[in-house]
Amino acid sequence: MENLELRYERSPSMVFRKVAEEFILVPIRNNAGDLDSIYTLNPVGARVWELLDGKRSVRDIVEALVEEFEVEKEEAEADVVHFLRQLEQIGAVKVCKS
Repeated sequence: MENLELRYERSPSMVFRKVAEEFILVPIRNNAGDLDSIYTLNPVGARVWELLDGKRSVRDIVEALVEEFEVEKEEAEADVVHFLRQLEQIGAVKVCKS
């Protein structure tokens, strides 16, 4: 199992917006949005994004999701870890150093 005590922070080169009923992430490159690389998030993914403040651990985020959504803890852990890996791969988040 992943280290649930890790803390992640959002990349300043990603902009999060709600457009109509969709949540989107837009990478910013050279002071402009990269419209070829827009990522859509479901409501749970959007909530995870909101909770990525560099202060909350993965465990804290999982606990918040279990309280806010109808999901079992084990499923939430697996989904959050997988989602964070995806966000890391696209450069949207990074692990906090301290």
